[in-house]
Amino acid sequence: MSVRTVPFGAWESPIDAVKAASFDGRPEWLGAVGDELWWTAPRPAEGGRRALMRRGADGTEVCALPAPWNVRSRVIEYGGVPWAADAAPAGGGGPLIVFTHFDDQRLYAFRPDRPDAAPRPLTPVSRVGGGLRWADLCVMPERGEVWCVLEEFTGEGATDVRRVIAAVPLDGSAAEDRGRVRELTDDSSRFVTGPKLSPDRRQAVWTAWDHPSMPWDGTELRIADVGDEGFTGIRTLIGGPEESVPQAEWAGDGTLYAVTDRSGWWNLHRVDPATGNAVNVCPREEEFGGAGWKIGLRWFAPLPDGTLAVLHGRGALRLGVLDPVTGELTDAPGPWTEWDAALAVNGSRVTGLAASAMTGHEIVELDTVGGHTRSVGAAHADTVDPGHLPRPVERIFTGAGGRDVYAHVYPPHNPDFIAPEGELPPYVVWVHGGPTSRVPMVLDLEIAYFTSRGIGVAEVNYGGSTGYGREYRNRLRERWGVVDVEDCVTVAEALVKEGSADPARLAIRGGSAGGWTTGAALTSVTTFACGAISYPILDMAAWAAETHDFESRYTESLVGPIAEVPERYKERSPVYRADGVAGPFVLLQGLADVICPPAQSERFLSHLTGQGAPPHAYLTFEGEGHGFRRLETIVACLEAELSLYGQVFGFTPPGVPRLGLSS
Repeated sequence: MSVRTVPFGAWESPIDAVKAASFDGRPEWLGAVGDELWWTAPRPAEGGRRALMRRGADGTEVCALPAPWNVRSRVIEYGGVPWAADAAPAGGGGPLIVFTHFDDQRLYAFRPDRPDAAPRPLTPVSRVGGGLRWADLCVMPERGEVWCVLEEFTGEGATDVRRVIAAVPLDGSAAEDRGRVRELTDDSSRFVTGPKLSPDRRQAVWTAWDHPSMPWDGTELRIADVGDEGFTGIRTLIGGPEESVPQAEWAGDGTLYAVTDRSGWWNLHRVDPATGNAVNVCPREEEFGGAGWKIGLRWFAPLPDGTLAVLHGRGALRLGVLDPVTGELTDAPGPWTEWDAALAVNGSRVTGLAASAMTGHEIVELDTVGGHTRSVGAAHADTVDPGHLPRPVERIFTGAGGRDVYAHVYPPHNPDFIAPEGELPPYVVWVHGGPTSRVPMVLDLEIAYFTSRGIGVAEVNYGGSTGYGREYRNRLRERWGVVDVEDCVTVAEALVKEGSADPARLAIRGGSAGGWTTGAALTSVTTFACGAISYPILDMAAWAAETHDFESRYTESLVGPIAEVPERYKERSPVYRADGVAGPFVLLQGLADVICPPAQSERFLSHLTGQGAPPHAYLTFEGEGHGFRRLETIVACLEAELSLYGQVFGFTPPGVPRLGLSS
């Protein structure tokens, strides 16, 4: 096929919305069960459920539970480790698996290798508020229990909730009787992670924190003695309101390790269980941990020989093996450039979830003896010609006050098309959620959906993002709606200045906290001609009262205590600046979203008054929560967004239905 000259945005692409949506999501919650690997996988075409996958020792992959089983926890709404296993239960017959089913949030147990493999419930359903929820499981066969985080609603309000570490009987006796669940801690801490047991099972550690802190602000590493009845002698080892401890683990010899950012970076420390004395075993201006948006993320794992498998880096995390005695760190070979916090260990083998700019997330194994890596599960397969994929570049831009702003730039790319001479491409700034998070530079067919049509994408890891040290994260303190907007504008305007982007055809898009930044940008600056806003925060003061418990006081660090600075909440909220929206937009909202409820979007629309309201569309989706998971929803959103750009930027995207816009 000869190369054709067609305006940017109107290029034909083999990546349609269905193809992009079909590969939305990634594997999660990887774990070793004997010689097997288990994990959860996305199923957009099956109502967005998470399927429990099993890879046998022979390499065969099967789905262990058919639809409608959905292995996903709702603890803190973002979830946590939803399954655990006893690899060799008494009596043999294959592993015992315990998991959380999303629909009712009950714990279930099943024996996949037995004829009677149907899951049986272990916990009851509560009719109070959000019910009973479970995460970060640890099967304790010697006690006949599974220990985990229990989130229990005590009333109908979003903040009427308590969290403890609890023990659930494996015999099913608590399936209809909440009283059979033993509580191992009290609820004096608002948030807890699951327990990590010492090799002799005589001590347990976990992290805890309280409002208004978020887990990347300040947590405490707790320790307790484990007796017949539960935990005794609970005390704090390290941590505090300005020290974040995202993970702790025991090595096989009883050494306790923890990640803490007391140095300004999440570094790995050896912690004395008796005194709390902490020694940095590899001091670097790099991160060895991350933000605890989910319960049970794992950035490091002890190995039997005394070394540690670690994820580390600035921005992107890579896998390495650390000798905690010498501090020597050896990175794993291979083409993977991004690793998720999901390490699993079986003997001398470490497995994790890894991806690159040209490959999606797959399960990768490192043989720490031979030093070899290989893909062993959920293997990447090219679903489109790689020639149609973008070629991203990691960039550092200079922002306000001379500060660094990190971004990934994806120029338009399609081997079958070029644009007319002299035409500059449209660009869309993508804003990640969180905002205390980070977007990785990995293969994403939703990005390729746009770049293969001639639309550039720039993902911005604005000030406040993780991966660049605590000082970078703290840039957003009390400056949300300011620093994030400034950094997004910096990247967009820099692309224009260098001649990479058309200044008249810039857009911005984001979901959740990214929806906030998108709305804030569209109502405060004129850089962007249009935008796509998904499940957003648009009225900050109301959101603090409407959202779930985990983030209900998040704004105190992002903006300031509302009683002290109420004017900031109003000045920065897009809902109060709706009459100044810079251009057309599409607003996308899940009607089952309890994190950013529909009231946020509806309130914003109600403030679009007068004849000056820009063209816009509001699309809602029944059954969708925070973050869209169903194939048909993702397809509708991608096509609506592309149509918006076409109408505003002056091109007709081939094969895409026209989005109706109203004023």
